Amino acid sequence: MVGFGQSGKEEELEQLLRANKKLQQENDLFQAHLSRLQELPLEDDSHAKSRKRKVRERLTLNIDECLDIASSEFETLQKEVERTRQNSEKLVDTLKAVLEETDIRIADLKKDAYEFKRDIVVGAENFRTGKTMAEKVVRYMEEKLKQKDSAIEKLRLKNITLKGLIQKVDAQLKQKEEMGDVLHYIDFHQLQIENKQYVAKIEERNQELLQLKMTTGSTVQALNTLKKKLSQLISESEWLQKEISNRKELLEKIRIDINKVGAEIVKEEAAGRKLSKAADKGANMPHVLDYVGQKAEMYELKSAVKDWNRKVEIAAISAKAGRKPAMSST
Repeated sequence: MVGFGQSGKEEELEQLLRANKKLQQENDLFQAHLSRLQELPLEDDSHAKSRKRKVRERLTLNIDECLDIASSEFETLQKEVERTRQNSEKLVDTLKAVLEETDIRIADLKKDAYEFKRDIVVGAENFRTGKTMAEKVVRYMEEKLKQKDSAIEKLRLKNITLKGLIQKVDAQLKQKEEMGDVLHYIDFHQLQIENKQYVAKIEERNQELLQLKMTTGSTVQALNTLKKKLSQLISESEWLQKEISNRKELLEKIRIDINKVGAEIVKEEAAGRKLSKAADKGANMPHVLDYVGQKAEMYELKSAVKDWNRKVEIAAISAKAGRKPAMSST
């Protein structure tokens, strides 16, 4: 009996808790409805007093009133959900547009950075000094400013066109509202479907455009590599042309020297021929060795004459010395 009484009390407690929860939900519902009614414009004093009297007379609500309140709250919640959904869709569309704009901006920044590196960091560098040429930097900045001005002008014209289109659509909507030809839910749904299809096509075109930009970037990179090779080949060609010019000048100098040497050879040959002719003319003259022998014999004879002269002088002196004693003895 004790267990049965305890289980009965537990069931009764669960029922009370469910009833309390239900009453709490109804209380929350009525409280929300009451707060919404308080936000409405104030009624006349007579109506307010009559309602207060009714409230004092009857503090409970019947089933129909509860149903009306629940239906009103349900419709209000549906409107809030629809409004939240529309705001969320607008926010999602705005965020998508911001993301697309960010991607486009990032791609443009990457393109600008690549072009700056290609045209200024690498392309404007002087091969001899290794410094960046200021003329190319100024020209690059001027071209970029012209491109920005052109883009601003295009965006301004596009903005004017869009403003005109918006004004035209607003005028058409006002005209339709005045004529009572407002778009129904089905037409609006159809327009949403078409809008999504157009957005998908735009996204596809943007992907194709991005692919083309990437292809163009790789093509430009390959073109820059070829330009660099072409610049190296041009430098080598200029060096070879200078070397050829120097070799031509050296060859011309060598030809002049050869001509001079040829002329000197001709002169020497003429002088040799003259000497050979002179030698032929003097063939009957004594030989050089005979001349040398005769010259040596002449020197020997002169030396012998000197010896004999010295001997004669000595003999004369001896003769004089012999005559003196003979004269003294006589």
